[in-house]
Amino acid sequence: MFQTKNTLLESLGIKVVEVTSGRAVLTMPVDERTRQPFGFLHGGASVALAETAASIGAAALIDLEKEACFGLEINANHIKAKKDGVVTATAEVQHRGRTTMVWTISITDEKKELICLSRCTMAIVQKNKVSAN
Repeated sequence: MFQTKNTLLESLGIKVVEVTSGRAVLTMPVDERTRQPFGFLHGGASVALAETAASIGAAALIDLEKEACFGLEINANHIKAKKDGVVTATAEVQHRGRTTMVWTISITDEKKELICLSRCTMAIVQKNKVSAN
């Protein structure tokens, strides 16, 4: 369905745990790859994890032979700091339209405490209309 080698997933250590219809669960370590200069989980790494979870979830709901999905908009509320360990993103579809999907993504720690809450809008486009320029 997708590749992880030589991608942001590989760079950040993101792992896909589960993908079902309308739901995706991914993990990411909090380590030297994902921390900001002050030693805490970087907000940008959390957003990358959130958008990746929404993207993989959306890809599971479309015809990948004919369609592609792209993040159109994302927001995130960073609730709690984290210095190490693993965070888990759980993405769930809230709206599934013909050309857009809206996903909510909860990022939690090992104790199931909320680290980040995000919402991502995915654009669904026909592959024959995608330009890589």
